[in-house]
Amino acid sequence: MTTAVPATTTAAPAAEPRLTSLSHGGGCGCKIAPGVLSEILKGTAAMPIPKALLVGIETADDAAVYQLNDEQALIATTDFFMPIVDDPFEFGRIAATNALSDVYAMGGRPIMALALVGMPIDRLSTATIGRILEGGASVCRAAGIPIAGGHTIDSVEAIYGLVGLGLVHPKRVKRNADARPGDLLVLGKPIGVGVMSAALKKGALSDAGYAQMIATTTRLNTPGPDLAELPGVHAITDVTGFGLAGHALEMVRGTRCELQLDWAAVPVLDGVRALVGQGFVTGASGRNWAGYGAEVALPTGFAAEDQALLSDPQTSGGLLVACEPGTLPEVLAVFRRHGFERAAAIGRIEAAGVGARLRVV
Repeated sequence: MTTAVPATTTAAPAAEPRLTSLSHGGGCGCKIAPGVLSEILKGTAAMPIPKALLVGIETADDAAVYQLNDEQALIATTDFFMPIVDDPFEFGRIAATNALSDVYAMGGRPIMALALVGMPIDRLSTATIGRILEGGASVCRAAGIPIAGGHTIDSVEAIYGLVGLGLVHPKRVKRNADARPGDLLVLGKPIGVGVMSAALKKGALSDAGYAQMIATTTRLNTPGPDLAELPGVHAITDVTGFGLAGHALEMVRGTRCELQLDWAAVPVLDGVRALVGQGFVTGASGRNWAGYGAEVALPTGFAAEDQALLSDPQTSGGLLVACEPGTLPEVLAVFRRHGFERAAAIGRIEAAGVGARLRVV
């Protein structure tokens, strides 16, 4: 395997296009809609599962986890997408940060990565493609891991991401489906990245908004391993392409509970509500809602703009943590120690006698 890009062209095309113009959907907004994905995967659950596979596809978790011995389990995940920004270096950073997030969300620490690269080499220069890879490599250096290999193809759309590998103690694996009634739900990052990306693509995102978008999408979810060590933390996932509602529903589906979501407590990136009011909403937000909206109960008069934010696809979003109420101060302290100042408690897991549901209050 190799991370080298085929040297088919050395000079930049006469009019090299904006990276976002090469993608039909940027970042995690490229994800297949949840309802369609469920239909595609419905026959795979019957596959035989080895005993050592601690986490597989059963609950749509963030990564696979395979036990190696009494002290170590291997976390394996992959994530890649099309450009969400035009700066190639920042695109590489965002994609790599997003890919490694799944390792942290399982409670583990990354150990190495492999690069996944698909580029339209007839439309982008090797210099531009190289900057994308440099951006990804810079994030891996920040995470303390090497990019140890990878694979490249000539592609119609620009695609970049990583295979992420990590380690975790088998008893500290944090699945997305182990929340318990009475647990509080904590969100590590503000939402609204999808809205910002929609505004950026139309040239309507301010410099301050862009800086904020880059800052949140390139912040590694490093609190994960420290959170996994807290006995009162029961479940962790991260919020990405299916939006806050979609990933919260994944948590409660596994326990057949109900989530009471305090919408006023949910942190939102600065300026995002104004952008939603101006109509900057991604198509993925609507597809997300079509896939799971029937499982969500909204209060009377809940604004359409708020509904769009609830299902807004997040690229490199925050960790979502279910913990005992008494552990909340420690959870927030871990987030603060890692620089996540806007982490907040946003809801509570409740017992329910029927199937999973998200109730917004």
